Amino acid sequence: MKLHWCYYSCFLLSFIFITVAFCNPEGFLSLSCGGNTTYVNSSNITWTPDGAYISAGNMTTVNFLEGSSSTTLPVRFFPDSPLRKCYKIPVKNVSSLVLVRTKFVYKNYDGHNKPPVFSVSLGRAITTTVNLTNTDPRIEEFVWPVDKDILSLCFHSFQDGGFPVISSLELRPLPQGAYNNALGDFPDKLLRKCYRVNCGYNWSLRYPIDQYDRIWDADEDFSPFHVSSGFDIQANFNMSVLKESPPAAVLQTGRILARWNDMTYNFPIDHQGDYHIVLYFSGILPVSPSFDVLINRDIVRSNYTVNRWEVSSLLFTMKGIESLNITLKTVHYYPFINALEVYEILDIPLETSSTTVSALQVIQQSTGLDLDWEDDPCSPKSWEHIECEGNLVTSLELFDVNLRSISPTFGDLLDLKSLDLHNTSLAGEIQNIGSLQHLKKLNLSFNQLTAFGSELEDLINLQVLDLHNNSFQGTVPDSVGELKDLHILNLENNKIQGPLPQSLNRESLQILSAGNLCLSFTMSLCNDFSRNPTIETPQVTVFAPTKRKRHNRLAVILETVGGAVLSLFFVFISVFLYMRRRKTGDTYAARTAAEMKNWNAAKVFSYKEIKAATNNFKEVIGRGSFGSVYLGKLPDGKQVAVKVRFDKTQLGADSFINEVSLLSHISHPSLVSLEGFCHESKQQILVYEYLPGGSLADNLYGAMSKKLTLSWVRRLKIAVDAAKGLDYLHNGSEPRIIHRDVKSSNILLDADMNAKVSDFGLSKQVTQSDATHVSTVVKGTAGYLDPEYYSTRQLTEKSDIYSFGVVLLELICGREPLSHSGSPDSFNLVLWAKPYLQAGAFEIVDESIKGTFDTESMRRAALIASRSVERDALRRPSIAEVLAELKDAYSIQLSYLASEGLAN
Repeated sequence: MKLHWCYYSCFLLSFIFITVAFCNPEGFLSLSCGGNTTYVNSSNITWTPDGAYISAGNMTTVNFLEGSSSTTLPVRFFPDSPLRKCYKIPVKNVSSLVLVRTKFVYKNYDGHNKPPVFSVSLGRAITTTVNLTNTDPRIEEFVWPVDKDILSLCFHSFQDGGFPVISSLELRPLPQGAYNNALGDFPDKLLRKCYRVNCGYNWSLRYPIDQYDRIWDADEDFSPFHVSSGFDIQANFNMSVLKESPPAAVLQTGRILARWNDMTYNFPIDHQGDYHIVLYFSGILPVSPSFDVLINRDIVRSNYTVNRWEVSSLLFTMKGIESLNITLKTVHYYPFINALEVYEILDIPLETSSTTVSALQVIQQSTGLDLDWEDDPCSPKSWEHIECEGNLVTSLELFDVNLRSISPTFGDLLDLKSLDLHNTSLAGEIQNIGSLQHLKKLNLSFNQLTAFGSELEDLINLQVLDLHNNSFQGTVPDSVGELKDLHILNLENNKIQGPLPQSLNRESLQILSAGNLCLSFTMSLCNDFSRNPTIETPQVTVFAPTKRKRHNRLAVILETVGGAVLSLFFVFISVFLYMRRRKTGDTYAARTAAEMKNWNAAKVFSYKEIKAATNNFKEVIGRGSFGSVYLGKLPDGKQVAVKVRFDKTQLGADSFINEVSLLSHISHPSLVSLEGFCHESKQQILVYEYLPGGSLADNLYGAMSKKLTLSWVRRLKIAVDAAKGLDYLHNGSEPRIIHRDVKSSNILLDADMNAKVSDFGLSKQVTQSDATHVSTVVKGTAGYLDPEYYSTRQLTEKSDIYSFGVVLLELICGREPLSHSGSPDSFNLVLWAKPYLQAGAFEIVDESIKGTFDTESMRRAALIASRSVERDALRRPSIAEVLAELKDAYSIQLSYLASEGLAN
């Protein structure tokens, strides 16, 4: 049976083309890589040269036969490129989900007949390896969730792999919410297209038929077993049910199975991995067939029915598969399918700490060298001179550069295990490394250092200390002997004399000391040397390793048996705990919901009431990592803010429950109050009082800042209000509460610009037994995160102080905590602003309030802000001290305004 309406198809194509022919597709970016002219193609898409987006590479053209016609294409290739070469594409105002399409062409442009092999990365993820030996040209497509203002598309050479080459680069915005089943609403996944098939059609389709310019390939190359001819039926469908928004022309063609029981598509896949599959169906047949859907011979959906004049889709995520076949097996009438997509799911590595990135960029600037340090230090590949473990920078090697001193910035590299600064012109004493408590290897050799300093004793995990070929004088301090894990100490060729500390006299430590005046554990040797310099200098070189301990045969047998019994015991305990968790897990949600309804401080709303209050979630007033916030109105006319959490994982559920629990038992004028919540049908919805003034962040440098400038006195009042809220959490509630996510976007303003602290999803209660700290997984927001908390995983109230100190710096300077505009040393607000403010240099104060503040008022606010962001938590003030200083600064500013006859 063959139903193919050629006339209708031609008419449809013509109509769509005419409709959009005079429209410029919004959000489209089409780069002719290596091209030098702008042109418009037959689909009315404008192609521009790529020179504005990349500064590396050479340009040429290639000529080759494509079908029966000759094609000439520009290409950009990257010779001699051991480092990554990257396109930088601005995507600040682009859809939250974009399609990135690249075309790679070799065609022997260089006459060497050696197709290149290289890898391609998108952001922090290596996305594919391009081998043009068998497929040339080659097109790769990716679905990327926008998480940065700049998209980095980079090429990485292989040794003897030839030069990376590219011919075109395209960006296309995709519909909101598309492919969420695979991406999971998280920014740590992206998709690589494997197949996109328009079933039952013999030509490929793209823009303008698909308004998002996805390429739908004909299925003649993927024809299933026992295939029928394709068919084409005109129909009108309600397309809104499909978030992926496939074009109608694709859904109006299909492949139907006749005279057989099952139809199977076989798709070769490159390697074992996780894959996302979308199957599209539309009711264009006069019957409603039912069939089973099998993937790799396993039923994933049974008795699936396609109803007449309805469209639908099935979405599956298959984990760890190495082959793919999709089978439709007859249940009632013959199965059919209209289109399908297959994507490989790729992980996006975790981002390196913003504090670490800022510190490295400042270090790069201080060296005066172009180290090609850009994007993330660890992913997709680590920077030169750096080694990483996951997203942690654990090794830094800088040598043969002129540092002169170890700047305080090095102290922000908290995860370093190895630091090599040999031959970097260091002089004076060793300094600014005391915070590097993970450090195991430190090489400061071939410098002009003269003193040990006081910070070596803080490096409690240090194993290797190399200080040879310096100018150290005097004696080795006792504190070096306190480094219990130290097993190599190289002091050769210095000017050290006198006895070594007895704490270094241990078998596990090897000391190298040749080339000094006198180094020995025996005082008399050095005394003899000082009286008679002709005596040969005593040298301590090697201490033997620890002696072997003998074990008798019986002990070995007992140890073996004991170990086996202990292992079996742990296995038993693990199985028992697993079964117990499994048994109790199913009842957890129901039990929690029941408990929540007993919290009498917050009203329990039904989902129906929430929909009515928000007019079916009509007006969005905010978005964040948690989900969306909608404006609502309760039956009594009170306006509310309705926060709908999208994170349905256990972590998200715990955060939701935590916030409801806390806000149901606390109340303060400077804390956002909870009106109620909804916890039904897997919905996690919080209802707050509505604060029309927006967030502090929005008023400082967001959209609202363009309408109104916050005066200095108003900023101080906001700081005082927020400090009052934190003071209540730390001192006024029982148990005490650590907020854990203090930031300017979590400080909201009412109509009179009074401030209230919000968002308690990450907050932690501190009981009396936790008086000093709580050991916990690190959570918070980059730029506000307490470095000591990040390093030790021990949460204290001083962690909130650090975050609030960053907010105070924002109020003073009028800028975000992390900004990649300006010079590298200004990227991190704390590192940049703190030295100025401590010195009373107020030139960094926000331009919009200069000349309007009392100097003493600013000085007090600046000093308390600087103290709050001290790296050592013990040196930070309490919230009560912060509040007192801010009140004084506020009073001084009010008096100043009154004396000047100025309005507040």
